Amino acid sequence: MKESTELLHKRIEEKFKAMDQNPDVHLEGLIWAQPITYWDYILPDALLSLQIQRTTQPDEMVFIMYHQINELLFKMILWEIDQVSRLQEVSADFFTEKLSRISRYFDMLSSSFSIMGDGMEKEQYMKFRNTLTPASGFQSAQYRMIEFSSTELINLIDNRFRATIDRNTPYEHAFEHLYWQAAGKDHTTGKKNALLSNFEKRYKQLFLDKMEYYNQTNLWTRFKQLPEAVRKNPALIKAMRHYDYTVNITWVMAHYNAAGKYLGNAEATGGSDWRKYMLPKYQKRIFFPDLWSKEELENWGNDV
Repeated sequence: MKESTELLHKRIEEKFKAMDQNPDVHLEGLIWAQPITYWDYILPDALLSLQIQRTTQPDEMVFIMYHQINELLFKMILWEIDQVSRLQEVSADFFTEKLSRISRYFDMLSSSFSIMGDGMEKEQYMKFRNTLTPASGFQSAQYRMIEFSSTELINLIDNRFRATIDRNTPYEHAFEHLYWQAAGKDHTTGKKNALLSNFEKRYKQLFLDKMEYYNQTNLWTRFKQLPEAVRKNPALIKAMRHYDYTVNITWVMAHYNAAGKYLGNAEATGGSDWRKYMLPKYQKRIFFPDLWSKEELENWGNDV
């Protein structure tokens, strides 16, 4: 049922007075305002101008647009996660709803790899990929922030070094031992390749800030702060497990299989040993370890 004109005017007046604004000025402004259009609101002209090819290969456009779509979905995921991280108190229903949304986004990402896996000619890809060196999808800053915001930092540390790192470890030191450092660092010499060096030059300070911010506000920590009865909520546990498996196994393996179709045994564009870096069974990336049985943890990634 629509509110009366008088009540609407009253609510508008209350709103703007609370902002220390004159409601009459804002109402008069509506007289001159133009009606909004789809193209003004969504800005498709600006969005569709962002696809810039580096080569003459037509399928490069598929590659560019697919990765841009991924980044938009990553932004949606971070938007949902941050709503959970910023609340003082989070209910089981709210937590479950947000995780369900996030999981649906990752379900979409997982199934979408057929766009690249079946949507590009291998011959074209092998031509334009060399122009991308040393860039790589590895360098998605938003994906790293999704990881920081999803779990405690220890669960993102390279499996070989977890026993030597705890909550008292400086963020700088922890950063140097994150699992994805293995993709761009020679652990014998400690030397970083261009893939990793460029990435850190652009984003390291942001990552250190986010590591600190999400230290007490990541999804796993927020879950453990919930009352015990809420933590045992079956729907919430199911949503947590689904998200964990979807991100760290389903999505990763969809990416892995798509890469394998084109690369075979070749290095990734950034020069990483992508097979060992990506496979879940090597790094055992698990956001919510206490929600899995001992057997499930030991066999993480072995069923794919």
